[in-house]
Amino acid sequence: MNSASYKSWLQYDAIKDVKKQDKLAEWCQNIALYDQSLQVKSAKEELVRGLTSIVGIKPQISNSVNHAIVLSTRETLPKEAIHIEAQRLEDLNDEGFIIESDLQTKSVYLVGNSPTGVLYAVFRFLRDIQRDQEIHSFNVIDRPRNQIRMMNQWDNMDGSIERGYAGQSIFYKDNEFRKDLERVKDYARLLASVGINAISINNVNVFEVETHLITKRFLPDVAEVADVFRAYGIKTFLSINYASPIQIGNLATADPLDEQVKAWWKAKAQEIYDFIPDFGGFVVKADSEHRPGPFSYGRDHADGSNMLAEALEPFNGIVIWRCFVYNCLQDWRDRKTDRARAAYDHFKKLDGQFRENVVLQIKNGPMDFQVREPVSPLFGAMEQTNQVLEFQVTQEYTGQQKDLCYLVPLWKEVLDFNTFANGGNASVKSIIDGSLYDNKYSGIAAVSNIGDDENWTGHTLAQANLYGYGRLIWDPELSSEQIADEWIRLTFGEDRQVNDSVYPMLLHSWSIYENYTAPLGIGWMVNPNHHYGPNIDGYEYSVWGTYHFADWQGIGVDRTVKSGTGYAGQYFSPNAKMYESIESCPDELILFFHHVPYTHRLKSGETVIQHIYNTHFKGVEQVEELISTWEKVKGRIDGERYHNVRERLDMQLSNAKEWRDMVNTYFYRKSGITDEKKRTIY
Repeated sequence: MNSASYKSWLQYDAIKDVKKQDKLAEWCQNIALYDQSLQVKSAKEELVRGLTSIVGIKPQISNSVNHAIVLSTRETLPKEAIHIEAQRLEDLNDEGFIIESDLQTKSVYLVGNSPTGVLYAVFRFLRDIQRDQEIHSFNVIDRPRNQIRMMNQWDNMDGSIERGYAGQSIFYKDNEFRKDLERVKDYARLLASVGINAISINNVNVFEVETHLITKRFLPDVAEVADVFRAYGIKTFLSINYASPIQIGNLATADPLDEQVKAWWKAKAQEIYDFIPDFGGFVVKADSEHRPGPFSYGRDHADGSNMLAEALEPFNGIVIWRCFVYNCLQDWRDRKTDRARAAYDHFKKLDGQFRENVVLQIKNGPMDFQVREPVSPLFGAMEQTNQVLEFQVTQEYTGQQKDLCYLVPLWKEVLDFNTFANGGNASVKSIIDGSLYDNKYSGIAAVSNIGDDENWTGHTLAQANLYGYGRLIWDPELSSEQIADEWIRLTFGEDRQVNDSVYPMLLHSWSIYENYTAPLGIGWMVNPNHHYGPNIDGYEYSVWGTYHFADWQGIGVDRTVKSGTGYAGQYFSPNAKMYESIESCPDELILFFHHVPYTHRLKSGETVIQHIYNTHFKGVEQVEELISTWEKVKGRIDGERYHNVRERLDMQLSNAKEWRDMVNTYFYRKSGITDEKKRTIY
């Protein structure tokens, strides 16, 4: 496929300035290869593709470093590269790289500490020359901040994708692997271009068919997919069914302390690594939402994960164990059980009991990827345990890629949040990048938002979330603004009108979505099961939990230590003190932590009920402004992408109006308090 939609941010548009193009052509006549590894071959292929399109000439493969882009690892540097300081490379991690121009030979050296580092250097080089970096002035030293940078596919083998909003799976169809892996290769290119280095290729909810992925029936197919990703520096993982010894091993139990179970998993690990020698390991959802796990046998999560880790240890494999564990059969009448508490209550007590190759995967908030929730208190609380942060790139609760919602600002808030662990300055990013605690493994994972739609993500502008996720976890110091600007220019080119239109649309979209959906930290007011569109009581009287406790007097969940569920006490001070007090709790989370009267006055000066009315009316007006802004790019980008976004914005406007009218009417009827501005509420 060759459409602009499909190419996403790897457009490689030709440079229109003739002088710039001529200068680039002078320096890019050759590609000098000093490493023949698989990843460097991918780097060379990408460089040829990019330069041919950007510069207009196809570079020759040569041994000459003159007028060349030189691809080399530190170990294979040619003798001519005496200007490259070895110490600078040694100071980087394995995936780090240097890009440096040599004025004497009119060449640019792309040198990595590993073959994958060279690949990352190529993507950085191509990105920079598209953004007007002068070819003669490269002096780049770069490395990823986070060790594990992972994508979780929630793809099912029937071709469907759980929480997928962009078509069908690119991996599976009709309970088989797709035979044509060209699109998988292009996905690998997209992921590698932003530094993703790990992927799990099936849904964490592993059911009958997917359980067989770790058998000889499907392992040859898994190996073929792993071959594709390996060429782009990406390690392949599988989500597993904890009950596999029963389901496919004909054992009577999956008890992690049973010797037969241990032996079965050890044999299974050997079998997998015979097919895929660099297999990454397992992703596990256990004892969560009806999935099997060690609780069935009176064991805990340390018992369950350590058994799998022991099986993988000889092969340097890891177990990524999800902390999304809570009571999903709750009696809504029960005011003591609090889903927000669950992960901390289950895992905090096990700190230090996990094997070295177990990694806990912790969602960014204590609930489930709501548009606004506090940071999970588990971050900073597990000093002796490997952990990765889990984001959701797919927009399950944030518009499902029908509504525009650029998520990088949300993720930035999470990464910058100071947990006050370890007695002081302890941001989430310093915990999960391994700099605060000396744990072996750390990093970030996220649920993917791609499918087989032409533009990958359903909504063209949702590509910014996939791009932004990769860029942010590579370097958490990048701003939301920097990432948005990069993506727009790489995706749509240098048209200033397009940039000036799309840039504010992205940057304001999260707050716009929050305005017309869930106010002040209250979530879950969505239609059950598919989670799109307003349903204020959709989950309020269900087994999944109770989320707003609205009555005629007030709204919100009391999570204080003094009078509520005690959740606020799971944080380190001063965060615990801040959330405990109505006076100091941030407005945007007031209803997450406190049950307050509708007349409670926020720090903004508005009452809670007036805030609800105002934001929901404002949200609709803001979506109308998004449409007006997008109209300015008509005729300045291709029709396919223009119409795709316009259609989605029209859907968003309809959705926003539905949210406004249902939420405002619901709380007007609950409270009996009229809108101060006398607007229509039904």
